[in-house]
Amino acid sequence: MSLIAGSYERFIWGFKLKSPKHSETLTLTPLFSYPAHLSPIKSVAVSHFAAASGGSDDTIKLYDLASSTEIGSVFHSSTVTSLSFFTPPSLSFPRNLISAADDGTISLYDTDPFVNLKTLNVHRKGVNDISVHPSGKLALSVGRDDCLAMVNLVRGRRSFYCRLGKEASIVRFDESGEKFFMVMDEKISVHEAEDARLIFEMDNKKRVLCAAPGMNGMLFTGGEDRNLTAWDSTSGKVAYSIEDAHSARVKGIVVLSRNDGGSTDDDPYIVASASSDGVIRVWDVRMANKDKPNPLAEANTKSRLTCLAGSSLKSFRRLQVLNANVNEEQDATVGGG
Repeated sequence: MSLIAGSYERFIWGFKLKSPKHSETLTLTPLFSYPAHLSPIKSVAVSHFAAASGGSDDTIKLYDLASSTEIGSVFHSSTVTSLSFFTPPSLSFPRNLISAADDGTISLYDTDPFVNLKTLNVHRKGVNDISVHPSGKLALSVGRDDCLAMVNLVRGRRSFYCRLGKEASIVRFDESGEKFFMVMDEKISVHEAEDARLIFEMDNKKRVLCAAPGMNGMLFTGGEDRNLTAWDSTSGKVAYSIEDAHSARVKGIVVLSRNDGGSTDDDPYIVASASSDGVIRVWDVRMANKDKPNPLAEANTKSRLTCLAGSSLKSFRRLQVLNANVNEEQDATVGGG
């Protein structure tokens, strides 16, 4: 399993989470760290052997995790605010990369060869977050225009757009794709994916800064309360919470699997979190009932972390993204929305 973090200081950090055989211990082993961007990193995404980072320097950087090297960069229209890979269940490498920007656009890329398929004008103001449906056919986005949008990724057009009345900072599909979550400050709303109908709201008391869906309708959140909280989206109640998981704001959460090449079905209780204090921690959230649960693994980057992403590393097949093809994207025609 790999963890990728971005920082305000322009550094990208890569770690491999290892579990020695016949051992319950975990270790975070550094893979790389270097100043990847010219300005703060806003978002990162990981899919098996591929990783991407987006910054306020209007650039997307691409990485090969197997060799721990940067393999190319793509100039964007504005600050890159959100990134997401889509990997079909039948493949071990990502098929598409979807990016969102501060100018309200969403771009869809093919990863082999790497080329811009289309760029859409989706929001009137900057896009805060995007979430790709498990089918890969559509994506939801929320923006600073206080709106929710749906993008048809097959046809390459916006298919739905509605005003929320308040700005949402995060949107996430659940693992099944039947529901989605939206975050507005300290409020978390749960919706039916089919018609966006509101099911109920959950109150975190303090502002939520990151969220990650888990198995069986669970949603993990972190934020200004410095806690790692697991919500049951069926009942709308807190299932368990690790209080004071960090000494500062929690800026990123990833649901992991203990087994390399496995899925979250194997071990749905391993969760990683990153804080603006520079610390990345890996937890067994079942230990939340203890007075002072200890993390399973920890690493201190000594930087102000802004985002976190993670994925299992599948050793049986390596992602093939050609360096030469990355440069072709610069000459690709950009479509309109």
